[in-house]
Amino acid sequence: MWAGPGCRGHLAGAGGSEGRTRVCRRVLCAVGASEMVPAEAVGAEAGRGSRVEVSGRPGRSEGPENDAAVETAEEAKEPAEADITELCRDMFSKMATYLTGELTATSEDYKLLENMNKLTSLKYLEMKDIAINISRNLKDLNQKYAELQPYLDQINVIEEQVAALEQAAYKLDAYSKKLEAKYKKLEKR
Repeated sequence: MWAGPGCRGHLAGAGGSEGRTRVCRRVLCAVGASEMVPAEAVGAEAGRGSRVEVSGRPGRSEGPENDAAVETAEEAKEPAEADITELCRDMFSKMATYLTGELTATSEDYKLLENMNKLTSLKYLEMKDIAINISRNLKDLNQKYAELQPYLDQINVIEEQVAALEQAAYKLDAYSKKLEAKYKKLEKR
């Protein structure tokens, strides 16, 4: 198997029969004869994947058996520009739709959070008003309690005096019962 200069054995294709043209990554080589045909000799068309035939070279005879033995090589063609453009547009439109959805969801989350913050703020304002009213009422109650405190002290003093009078009344009752018992005893004699 022969390869052209710079080929280094990177031939594409299968088989090693003589008279075939093979495509290397770097050089188009004619395999089979002692002569090699690099891509530069065949022409600029070989590097662009067009059909390349090795014929009309000095030292090679042209004939029906030689033409049948020449194989043409073609590079794989990339998809047409329109297909890539359409696929890119489709990808970008779907990506835009996806990102729009993501941003819309995030925006809606922030709007919900903003509404929750507003409602919470309103609730806190209501609670603040309630707390201010409770504080005001508590101050009024404390003031009224302070005004009533002398009367409450008098009630406590009266209660203590009543308790002392009650004890004195119990003692007096017990003493009067003893006196009664003694009088009945003396009366019986």
